[in-house]
Amino acid sequence: MSPLIKALVAEHLEITQALNRVKQLGIQSQEGRDTLLAAKKGLLAHLEKEDRLLYPALNRAAQSNESLKRTLAVFAADMNQVSSSALAFFDKYASDSSGIAFAKDFGGLFATLSQRIRKEENILYKKYDEVSG
Repeated sequence: MSPLIKALVAEHLEITQALNRVKQLGIQSQEGRDTLLAAKKGLLAHLEKEDRLLYPALNRAAQSNESLKRTLAVFAADMNQVSSSALAFFDKYASDSSGIAFAKDFGGLFATLSQRIRKEENILYKKYDEVSG
């Protein structure tokens, strides 16, 4: 596993742990809101790192690999939905503290991010190691 992929997987773990901490603390507490903000910052930094280091290498390799090109197109479309949902969630709950709505929305966000993380680690990151290695 390349150093980049190791770092991205570690960031996935940090983001997941931060979200689990938010779930434990609740959004009503200041610590919960602060942890939510930290999770948002971590997620945005992670996405920026992927955009800067992961995707350019994959896009170069996809120029001569139709299968990889299709895979990247699917991941890009999915990421547009995931990122807009995540950002809407973070914006909504930066100041809102409604417990039942938060629990429902949080469950949806956590499931969406968890699924995306699994796909990235099982498909995309492996493709990166194949083409960069």
